[in-house]
Parts: sequence; C-alpha cells; structure tokens
Amino acid sequence: RITLRAALLECLRHLSPDETPLSDRIDTIIEGLIVGGDLLELHDVTTVDPDVKGTWVFAAPPSYVVRPSGEIFLLGIVPDQDVFLPELMASRISIEGLTRVIVPGPGEDLPAELDEQGLQRLSEDAWLKSPRKEQPENLLGRFNRQLTEQPPSGVVNDLTIVDSERPVTYYRGRWVNPGDRTGIFVGRRPQDYGAPIWCLVELGVGAVVRLLDLPPTKSRWRGCDEAWHLQMAIDHCRRNPQIYRRWHDGDGVRFDFLSPLPEWSQRRFMIFGRPVPSERSLMSYRLSAEAAEIEERFLRERLWLSRMADAG
Repeated sequence: RITLRAALLECLRHLSPDETPLSDRIDTIIEGLIVGGDLLELHDVTTVDPDVKGTWVFAAPPSYVVRPSGEIFLLGIVPDQDVFLPELMASRISIEGLTRVIVPGPGEDLPAELDEQGLQRLSEDAWLKSPRKEQPENLLGRFNRQLTEQPPSGVVNDLTIVDSERPVTYYRGRWVNPGDRTGIFVGRRPQDYGAPIWCLVELGVGAVVRLLDLPPTKSRWRGCDEAWHLQMAIDHCRRNPQIYRRWHDGDGVRFDFLSPLPEWSQRRFMIFGRPVPSERSLMSYRLSAEAAEIEERFLRERLWLSRMADAG
C-alpha cells in the first residue's frame, strides 16, 4: 500500500491542481479501487521475508458482475495493460468515477462474450456478501468480550480515537487525542511501516487499559470496515445514530452519506445504483426509486443509520 500511494502521488503531481490535499486524494482513490473490486486488500500477509508482514494490496483478476438492470459492472486489473478487452468492446465502457460499466445491446448476450474473453463472473450474492444480521448491542458485546480478554496494554503513543460525543455530521471532527477520556472507543494507533492500525481501545482517564487490533483473527473484513461498523453500533446505542440524507432526484433517489460506509455496504450502492459527485458529504449515490426503498431498509436494519428529512 505504501508503494501504491507513492506511485499515485507522483501521478497526481502532474495532473491539474485540486484544492483537496494530495494525500487525501490518494487515499480516496485507493479506497475507491478497493471497494470497486479492482484492488484486493489482504491483511496478515507473509512475504518471502518472514519478518515483513502487514496489509498488502494486490490487483484483482478481471471479473464482472451483472447488475439487476442488465448492465455489466467490470472489475479487476491486468498488469502492464490499460484494458483487458478487445478494442471494440473496450470502447463501449462507460467510466463512472472509479467504476466501469458496459451496457448490453438489444438481444446481446454480453455475459457470454465476457466469458469467452476469460473474465470471471461473480454472482450478486458472492459480491455483496455482508456480515450476518445482528443487533448493535450484540455486536458491541461480542467485541467488548474480546477486548476484555486482551492483556493489559502498555503505553500507546500518538493514539487517536473517535469521540462519540461529537456531532455525527462531521466525521473528521470526531477524531481526537484521548485526553482524559474514559470508556471504550474506536481508534487508530501508528505502526513503524504502513498506515495506522485500526483498533478498539479501553481508556482509563486517557491511559490505554486494553487494546484489540482490528480486524480480529480470521475475520474476512478489513480493519476499517470493522471499525466503522462498530462506531455505527456505538452511536446507535448512545441514541445518537449516524445519519444520511435522502433527496428526490428526478425519477430516482440520491443518498448522501456523512460518515464512511463499510466496503460491503458501499458495493450495494455501486451495484444497485451509481456514484454521483458529493456535495457536503463524504460520498453520494443515485438509485432508482424501487432500489432506494430496499437499500434504505438495509441502512436502517444492518447499519442502524437514521435519515434526515427529505431535502427535496
């Protein structure tokens, strides 16, 4: 991931200027490529050097998912090639942010053509697999038990945590130093090489009592996904749930999110809708009215989010 960030940083230096800091743009691009399936992020990877471990990013093999509309959602990267399809088919690819879509023609069996090109078809169920449904109190209880099983922690320098008392409408503003806080918090701790490690931490008057790195052993989810899901549960149980905005957008519906969504939730909006430029939000998607009702129920039941009043 460090090497990838360095390469993207060099590329962005030669592009048109943007008000967003380069480091933030790079992280946004990498996150989008991972969520969209072009990159695979694996943790606890062992390399040829047994002393070098951590989270690594790999190119995903060329694959596709059929959207409910019949459109084809492409994912994957072929090393040293710009595209992995014949020129005529590649010219039909529509770029939507960091995602690629092909619309089939009348009577065209596009999946069969992609199969012939060696692409792997991913089922909707496999692509959209998510954690089992459970109540936020149960999720917190499960992770808190794992936290209590950890040995007492030593000093953790430069730890940052999410302050659950701060407004859910400003995600970055919720990240603070421990100060003299007491309780259980989602946090991040630095490491010698790579991005800070996500964790669940117990504090006593600002001092670290116990610490559980995320993701837990054998989890299939990324550390950030576990952390964001846990914070949603914490906020809900504190009766201060995270929120989203829902707008009428022509014959469709637009969703604006003010806090990050776990990878498995973002993919649902990529498949059933389309990403759109965000305004006063971290990310936005446009869905059909029918899909919006289903996905809104998913947001409420699986992420415990609450909706602001319709804005239009």
